[in-house]
Amino acid sequence: MNATTRAPGLTYRQAGVDIDAGNALVSRIQRLAPGLGGFAGMLPIDDERCLVACTDGVGTKLALAIQAGRFDTVGIDLVAMCVNDLVTCGARPLGFLDYYATGVLDVAQAEAVVRGIVQACEATGCTLMGGETAEMPGFYPPGHFDLAGFAVGLVRRDAVIDGRHIRPGHVLIGLPSTGVHANGYSLVRAILDRAGASLDAAFDGSTLGEVLLRPTALYVRPVLGLLEAHRLDGLAHVTGGGFDNLARMLPEGLAPRIDFGAWPVPPIFRWLQDAGDVAEVEMRRTFNLGIGMALAVPPEGVAGVLRDAPEAFVCGEIVEAHAR
Repeated sequence: MNATTRAPGLTYRQAGVDIDAGNALVSRIQRLAPGLGGFAGMLPIDDERCLVACTDGVGTKLALAIQAGRFDTVGIDLVAMCVNDLVTCGARPLGFLDYYATGVLDVAQAEAVVRGIVQACEATGCTLMGGETAEMPGFYPPGHFDLAGFAVGLVRRDAVIDGRHIRPGHVLIGLPSTGVHANGYSLVRAILDRAGASLDAAFDGSTLGEVLLRPTALYVRPVLGLLEAHRLDGLAHVTGGGFDNLARMLPEGLAPRIDFGAWPVPPIFRWLQDAGDVAEVEMRRTFNLGIGMALAVPPEGVAGVLRDAPEAFVCGEIVEAHAR
């Protein structure tokens, strides 16, 4: 195909997900219920503690899991998407609940999903409190299902991380992702369709399917460990919306200045970009590109954080919004 007949590059909106519409809905919800819109919600329960809660799902990564016939990793994803949000305010996860909905219950499939949930709960010190299995005949196609998760935790009121202490000059430190995690899969699937790529195709020492189904990194223990020894003034889970999420931890008037050349981007992202002819700006607002959690750290604390988290890397700084 030559340059004059080449199909236009894919976008997340063309794949069926409109980030701008999602942001518009959040703005409307915030007018109805001020204070919402963070990674997790907080409720003071006494003079010293806040209850923290959040909910999330796995999205259309489930479609690839169904196609591949592998279901244990999406259980890990489900827990990770919730507890990674929870820890952004400094909370320690306590309990987790799941919701598994399907047309006709496949016991082996459901067991594999729950096995992953249990594994991730154990890895993050979170108790699986229970859940709901819903059979809805005729609502889901055969073999298909959906997942939602709910996490609760606690944080001391004097230890809440809400970004209020972030100032221009704070340094951004990134914790590496394990791959695509569980966002952007509507675009991933559109790219796979365009490229005619098989999940069984060899890729980066494995297969394309194995790489795309790698579970989301669990950041709870690393982040809580850093919080015990260092001052972290902001935390952002790089989830749906990609690097736009960093603005969610910042006070009004500040913005992140990200150095996108400061870390090695995992090969899967460059493959997706090339196979779908996806613009760089679209990649940055859809995928994590190798950073799953971003920390805002005062300059004097950077060396200590990097010493205790040697896998992390400096990836930018906080600036005045007009200086971005």
